[in-house]
Formats: sequence, C-alpha cells, structure tokens
Amino acid sequence: MKAEDLEKYNLISAGNIGFIERKRGLIEVSGKEAVQFLNGLITNDVAKLEPYKWMPAAFPNAQGRLLAMVRVMRFDDKFRFETEGTTHEKVFQNLFRFTFAGDFFVEDLSENFASVSLFGEGGTDFKIKAPDENEIEKAKFEDGRGFVIRAIRGDGCDFFIPRTSMEGFLNILKKNGGLEISDELYEVLRIERGIPLYGFDMDETTIVPELGIDGLISYQKGCYIGQEIIARIYFRGHVAKQIKGLILSEPRAEDAPGELKNAELKSAEGKNAGKITSAVFSPKLGKTVALGFVRYDYLAEGTELKIGDGAATVKNLPFEF
Repeated sequence: MKAEDLEKYNLISAGNIGFIERKRGLIEVSGKEAVQFLNGLITNDVAKLEPYKWMPAAFPNAQGRLLAMVRVMRFDDKFRFETEGTTHEKVFQNLFRFTFAGDFFVEDLSENFASVSLFGEGGTDFKIKAPDENEIEKAKFEDGRGFVIRAIRGDGCDFFIPRTSMEGFLNILKKNGGLEISDELYEVLRIERGIPLYGFDMDETTIVPELGIDGLISYQKGCYIGQEIIARIYFRGHVAKQIKGLILSEPRAEDAPGELKNAELKSAEGKNAGKITSAVFSPKLGKTVALGFVRYDYLAEGTELKIGDGAATVKNLPFEF
C-alpha cells in the first residue's frame, strides 16, 4: 500500500470519513403492474417493501445463477434498482423487456445521479450518521432529489447525488476533512467489510444462496425465475459452498494478494475446501485477508484450512478486528 493510502487508511480507521465516487446503475420502475412483474424477476418480495425502505435482492437466471445483485428502494409508488456499473445494462435490459407486456414503465436514471461511497463516521469538522438499517434518507442538495442508504455491510453509507450538485457536495466533503480514497484503498476497505464484487467474487456461475447475504431471498412469495433451484437448495438444508472471510496465517508481501486469486483451499486432510476470490493485505492485522468460496463442511467460523504452505482461518463477514 502506498504511504498516502496507508495514512488515509489509518485516519479512516480512527473515525474520519473516506469517500470515493463509484460507477453505479440506478433504474426507476413504476406502473400499476410493477409489483407483479418485479416479483416474477427477483429473489425478494417487493410487495412487502414499505415506502422509503430498501431491501437487497438478486436477479437469477432459470438455473438460479446470479445475473446481478441489487438494492431495491421504494419511493412512494415507484421503485428504484441500484446495482454495480458492470451489471447496470444487464439489469436495465432485464426490466425494460417487460414494458411491452403491461402497465410497467422503466427509466434509466444512471446519468442523472452520481454515487459516492463513504467509510467512517466523520472527524471533528464533518460527521455522517448512516441511516438506520434499510431506511432511505433524503439528502439535501440544491434540487433536493438526492438520497442516502446504509452500506450492505460494515460502517459507512452510499450517497446518490444529482450530478448538478456533485461538485458542491465533494467540495463540502473535502473542506470538512473528507479523504478521497484511491481504487487500491477502496479494495482494502471493501474486502475488510466483506462486500463481494461482481466479476471478482461472484458471477453468472454463482448460485444466489451462495452469496450468504442476509435478507436477500424470500422463501414465502410466489414463483420467480430460478425459484425452483433456489428453493430446492433451501429445503434440502444447505448450500454446497458460500462466500466467507478468510484470514491467512502469514503476512505476505504487498504484491502477493493479487496472486492469490483462485488459490485453492484445502482441509486438514487435503480435501478441496474452496478457493479464494479476492485478497488484500490488512494493515490492521498485519496479515492478508480474503473473500472466498468455502465448502459446506468447513463453513464454521474458526475452521482452519490450508493454502499452499500456510493456513487460513474461516471468518464470518464482515470481519471484526
């Protein structure tokens, strides 16, 4: 980690705010048949979503494999879908194809809003209190249309800011001690908080329950694409593997974590126990921490696994240091 990044990491760990602008997709859905169509497409139940609340959900394919993970927000009689930049177009096309089938309207708002992720709670001059879990809080900007929601895991929150107000918002953050973080520092912070990234920790080979994210799937609502596979996994009792945290026993050189991508995990008996998907060196621990798929028999926190000549300890997410 560069000296500048390490200094900012330590300040954020001490409570200061770090921020980064991230490319996200934001798609609005409305219409009298919105709930009906949406509940046939995603894993969660939007019929139970109250105004100004949000829920995690996934778009699966017919085999229950992940097309995209989203956060679904309700604004009075409209819904908004927020997703990663890499899955934005996929989500938009998945929704838009149903506009020809009924009273169902889809609008891409991605170009109208910027997204800024904040870590930490603030220094002496500027403080941020993340909204309560699953709450949507309106944010005051010049045109009054922004909003903020809590991050999926760990501390921090995500702001969605009208692009016309973006420059002013960033100036306020910087003026009051906000620390702009690099992509490299973001990678450390997101892995420490257990936030999976599409294309790295999950993709279209991932079966949705393998993500292990609380509240992602409703097992009470009616049918949706991929529901049969996902329900079968649930009612048989467990997934074959799941994303977990891992702490490696030995410190590694700063350039080593990238070499760990897809490294095999083995049990004490030498059996395949999973693989690493993302890894970084954690200054807090002085060790490498990772996200990875761990097979069912080894999911318990504290399980010791082998990786090469070293060891890795299974941890629940987010990491608690």
